[in-house]
Amino acid sequence: MHLVCSHCGAINRSPDDKDISAAKCGKCQEPIYSNSPIDLNDNTFYRYIEKNDLPVIVDFWASWCGPCKAMAPTFEKVASESDSILFAKVNTENAPSVSADAVIRSIPTLIFFHKGREIDRISGGLGEMQLKQWIMQSISKLGE
Repeated sequence: MHLVCSHCGAINRSPDDKDISAAKCGKCQEPIYSNSPIDLNDNTFYRYIEKNDLPVIVDFWASWCGPCKAMAPTFEKVASESDSILFAKVNTENAPSVSADAVIRSIPTLIFFHKGREIDRISGGLGEMQLKQWIMQSISKLGE
C-alpha cells in the first residue's frame, strides 16, 4: 500500500497487513497517517489525491462561508474516528487552480477520491449522521 506522508508529502510503502496508524515516514520520521484533516493547496493536492492507496475525502471550503465553518467541527470529528480513510481540506481562496479543476460551484463541497479518481461528491453542509451515511454510500461505489 502506498501512503503519502501528511507532513512532508513523501510516498511511503506499507505492507497491507500493517497497522498504518503506527507507521512513520521514511523521509521525515513523522507519523504517515493523520486522523485529522490535512490542508492541501495547488502544490500538494494532486500528489496526495493520486498517490494514496486509501480513499481521500476532500472538503472544499472558504473562510467567508458560514455553512463551511459550521460543518468544520463535524468533518474533524468524523475524521478523528476513521482509520481507513484520509481527510483533507482545500481552501478554495488559496487553491484556485485545484478548485477550478474540480469544478467547485458551491461550497462546502465534499469529494470522495480513490487513487486520483472522483468516486462521489456532495455539496452543502452536513450533520454528523448525514456525513457518515454519505461516506458509506461512497465506499459502496468503490467496487463499481
